Amino acid sequence: MREEESLTTDVLIIGCGIAGASAALEAAKSGLRVIVVTKSSTFEESNTYYAQGGIVSLGHDDHPELLKEDIIESGDGINNTEAVDILAKEGKKAVDDILIKELKIPFSRSTPDSLDYTQEAGHSRRRILHIKDETGKTIEERFVNALKKYSNVTLLANHTAVDLLTVPHHFKNLKSYYKKPQCTGAYILDNHTCRVKTIFTHYTILATGGCSAVYLYTSNPRGAIGDGYAMAYRAGARIVNMEYIQFHPTSLFHRDADGFLISETVRGEGARLKTKEGRTFMENYSKKKDLAPRDEVTRAIYEEMTNSNSSYVYLDLVSYAKFDIKKRFPNIYKTCLKYGIDITKEPIPVVPAAHYCCGGVLVDGWGRSSLNGLLAVGEVSCTGVHGANRLASTSLLEGLVWGARASKYIASHFDPITTYKPSDIHDWYYPGKEEEVDPALVNQDWISIRSTMWNYAGIIRTEKRLERARADLDYLSHRVEKFYKETRMETKIVGLKHGIQVAQLITYAAIGNPNSLGSHYILD
Repeated sequence: MREEESLTTDVLIIGCGIAGASAALEAAKSGLRVIVVTKSSTFEESNTYYAQGGIVSLGHDDHPELLKEDIIESGDGINNTEAVDILAKEGKKAVDDILIKELKIPFSRSTPDSLDYTQEAGHSRRRILHIKDETGKTIEERFVNALKKYSNVTLLANHTAVDLLTVPHHFKNLKSYYKKPQCTGAYILDNHTCRVKTIFTHYTILATGGCSAVYLYTSNPRGAIGDGYAMAYRAGARIVNMEYIQFHPTSLFHRDADGFLISETVRGEGARLKTKEGRTFMENYSKKKDLAPRDEVTRAIYEEMTNSNSSYVYLDLVSYAKFDIKKRFPNIYKTCLKYGIDITKEPIPVVPAAHYCCGGVLVDGWGRSSLNGLLAVGEVSCTGVHGANRLASTSLLEGLVWGARASKYIASHFDPITTYKPSDIHDWYYPGKEEEVDPALVNQDWISIRSTMWNYAGIIRTEKRLERARADLDYLSHRVEKFYKETRMETKIVGLKHGIQVAQLITYAAIGNPNSLGSHYILD
């Protein structure tokens, strides 16, 4: 391996949404050398960037115990109570200190002296801070701008994480098998040169986001295919709760919209779900009506669509809004108008879409995984906060809190692990002749994966559907692995390998859990 293809740092962070960015900022302030890697061409591109609704804090008549109760109720009671305690008790301080005081996030205000709190489904109080309907965009941009000011932070865009580097798996010395397994960095593909670099580090933080783009219909960017889950699984880290895939009830139904999300805040501000005939229906499914938890609303919509043989339902805001819709939801208004829908005059056609993974790399209160040297934060991790179903707008807060906590732990316990050299590990193999990646094959494999997941491991699951999914995915995985080994290393083929493995993780977890809980619903 050539010397210029290896880098060394104190902390390697893979991903730059709110979780990765907050981890990077905290590590940078501690004086640690940080490398942040993202496969996108810009650092802003992430699930965080597209988060519309807001971030949980505490409202005027609120209390951490009330937030804790709402989180556990939405999670069907299988939440990790220690993690919920951390989020409920530390969340507001993190928002105040990092977002408001340090990054100067301009949250919307009801008066010049008072922040505006909105409400979303599952919450018993108005406690969600927002910037109209573009909260994540502003937060992400402020974080990235802040990171660019630190000389000890190296930002590598257009670099795809291929594999975690571990002792003993990648090491030449056979005596390393007597050592405790440990993550020591990662193989990273330069998307421009198609060469693989090796980054050696003392601590690796996975912040790669979620995996909902392995489904045919999703509210996530198409890059959210679960790279971190697949790499952590192959490295031997413990993965849990992958069956709990949350579907957002309301994405825009339009052939060209590609899963544009209609924020839950729209219902929090009074909008009602209706059939195509104009009949409200959520009162038939939950005492909380349109503000029921996401899993309940999603299944209600699915049932109404099935019963009426319809492809969508309506979300009616205009009949109930007592405010300026354009001013409160400017992004949703502009986007819907682009597709010929004026939300100030007509209801919005909506359909459920895969949205969030409640499981992931099992971590403790500091983000530490079961693999020494590897931490995980944000959606790729499973702190246990969300249980079987995530409470709205807690994801940004979890990423913020655990991102900062992970780097605080590293800084306070920093003990440089043995520094490894390129000569210690196996060279990345480049065959003499490499086939070009055929995009038609990649696209077809993705269609197979996404269709299988949507039809057989989606909103409503049955034993037979899941068994069909397992059989189809197992067969496809062999073809993908052969494809991966024979073709030139590109981000498309790396993503395909990660995607098929994540689809299998979800399906096998669903098969292994016969109990319907939250977002994992088995039809008997």
